[in-house]
Amino acid sequence: MKRLLVAALLTTMCVLPAFAALKRGDKAPDFSAKASLAGKEFEFSLQTALQKGPVVVYFYPSAFTGGCNMEAHAFAENKEKFDALGASIIGVSSDSIERLNAFSADPQYCAGKIPVASDPGGKIATAFDLKQGAAKAGMKDTRGQDIDHAFTERTTFIVMPDHTIAATLSSNDDKISPVEHVDKSLALVQQLGTKH
Repeated sequence: MKRLLVAALLTTMCVLPAFAALKRGDKAPDFSAKASLAGKEFEFSLQTALQKGPVVVYFYPSAFTGGCNMEAHAFAENKEKFDALGASIIGVSSDSIERLNAFSADPQYCAGKIPVASDPGGKIATAFDLKQGAAKAGMKDTRGQDIDHAFTERTTFIVMPDHTIAATLSSNDDKISPVEHVDKSLALVQQLGTKH
């Protein structure tokens, strides 16, 4: 019960005011970042990923927090469906690569299926016109560890191979839950697949 209460509080605290994220039709900025998949660090490149098809770039406040845990788990559960449509997924947060190594390998969250990239200075988020809010002093994650980084607003972008953003989903604008980000992203990628 205590973990559930902490998760609910963290989900509420991770909500940031709405900002002007890049929209449909805008060009997504290219980026490279340290990332982790199944606990192993690698260099993620959006340009390289786009050579294989559309990329779902999802920004989230922090690993090991209520909504972010649910979103990562939902993406992991639906990974094969995205794969079948030729789409790849990358999560981006301000977490350190060390935290992301643990998060990406944890069977309750990314389950070794979803790569997550570290954006400690917020440069990638800023390039996508996302703002960051500071964590409250003494804030802890669902494991009881301190959160010492900024939170990026939860926003998902569907990026096409030519860098055009086909869709933007923001929890603040659309009032959608973390799991609905996954469901709506999958539906949008499916629609795009029928057009090509």
